[in-house]
Amino acid sequence: MQIVPIQAFDDNYIWAVHDGHAAAIVDPGDAEPVLRFLKDNALLLGAIVITHHHRDHVGGIGELLDYAPRVRGLDGALPVIGPATEEIPHRTRAVEEGETVELAMPALTLRVLEVPGHTRGHVAYVGDVDGPVLFCGDTMFASGCGRLFEGTPEQMLASLDKLAALPAETRMYCAHEYTRSNVSFARAAEPENEAGQQWEAEVAALRAAGEPTVPTTIGHERAVNPFLRSREPGVRRHVAQHAGVSSGAWSDADAFAALRGWKDHFR
Repeated sequence: MQIVPIQAFDDNYIWAVHDGHAAAIVDPGDAEPVLRFLKDNALLLGAIVITHHHRDHVGGIGELLDYAPRVRGLDGALPVIGPATEEIPHRTRAVEEGETVELAMPALTLRVLEVPGHTRGHVAYVGDVDGPVLFCGDTMFASGCGRLFEGTPEQMLASLDKLAALPAETRMYCAHEYTRSNVSFARAAEPENEAGQQWEAEVAALRAAGEPTVPTTIGHERAVNPFLRSREPGVRRHVAQHAGVSSGAWSDADAFAALRGWKDHFR
């Protein structure tokens, strides 16, 4: 089994999980690059897996469904898996926290985690593809996290805590190549972090070579991602300095909200 990034728009990653015969496609915001990938690799479309309702994650579903029957030669509905509390076009199965999804093409088992914050009903999927893997949409990014478009700081912090509790070796497949800007912010939020210094150089080299910076691992994110480290004294100190306040009375959610607010306007 392989996991391959399909680049879309300016910075999206659509993930294809395939066994050389059929592919499950995660968050197809655009059908055209997915169709090209399937044709170039002689793959059948076996399933579509959605993390949340934003257009750049669901926009290609309809066109892919139009294409699927001609390729598969099957009469049954193509599985379209998505969160139960969001409007997902053409969804065939609505999923919630703790449910298990058994895909047939390819043979893949995914466990559902509810991770609200970026959107109210956002979910992530955990599976095993030569080791533990996580498809987290826009909840966590390499060295970052999603904006709070619909959820609260408390929700996002709890969601990131849930993801951070996964095994350290879990490979994290997020949906955007935001790493260079995220690392710049991480260095401002925690300049003393030596792991972050090393990661900044690695990211620069990867992007200069035209290579993706993801997947990373949960263990790596624990070490360098300021949004997983918002309780660290060094991060809190720099956030408070930026805000011009004392962090002494901050709750964990207060500190996280101040950190996310700083990132929202960081240049």
